[in-house]
Amino acid sequence: MWSLLRTRRWIAFSLLVVLAIVGFGLLSRWQWQRAEDRRTERLALDAVATADPTTLTAAVTDPIEWQPVTVTGIYAPEQTWLIRQRPLDGANGFWVVSLLSTNTGDVWVNRGWTPSGASATAAVEAPAPPTGTVTLTGRLRLAETAPNPLPTDLPDGQAPALDPAVWAVGEPGIYLEMTSSRPADPDVTTLPAPIIDEGRNISYAVQWVIFALVALVGWFFFLRREAGEDAAAEVESG
Repeated sequence: MWSLLRTRRWIAFSLLVVLAIVGFGLLSRWQWQRAEDRRTERLALDAVATADPTTLTAAVTDPIEWQPVTVTGIYAPEQTWLIRQRPLDGANGFWVVSLLSTNTGDVWVNRGWTPSGASATAAVEAPAPPTGTVTLTGRLRLAETAPNPLPTDLPDGQAPALDPAVWAVGEPGIYLEMTSSRPADPDVTTLPAPIIDEGRNISYAVQWVIFALVALVGWFFFLRREAGEDAAAEVESG
């Protein structure tokens, strides 16, 4: 059987299998490293997100994303925007963003989600924020970067990104992602907490190892089958 490995055809086939196994191994290692990175990211997020909320009372000079914060203020209802293309649970929709005025400044608040209309270009009326003084708890988020130049064909009151720099009001570089409001904000759906799961990457890493084993077993299977066929042919000719 092993004499077949000296033939040019089997040398080429064996090299191909070796390259495939090495490639599968590298892909498995890459997915495993991705899983480790995501696990580190998840632990860091959990450590930040489970901390006690801090009061957002002044300009944030060194924001920590996902840090829980509380803030009290009054919404400016004329400063409400819909951020486009924000799906939730498989449905198309918008983020509803309003400017909250506080004693120490203004901050944009992502109040939650609302569904889109029948058409992607249809105008949708943004849910009005609660009136009077509100106290919010939420997650501190780093602002997005709007495209440059901005689209000019959007319906009134809609924007492509949550970027306070576009509106030139509010605390730059950050916004608050609301998790609770007092009084309640019933016309929007509160956004869920982020989920970071390394399980899929671990599954992919294991799959690449299985592919490598399949390649090795297949190589041995074909080698043994061809050796058996050669032996049978020698018996018949002898």
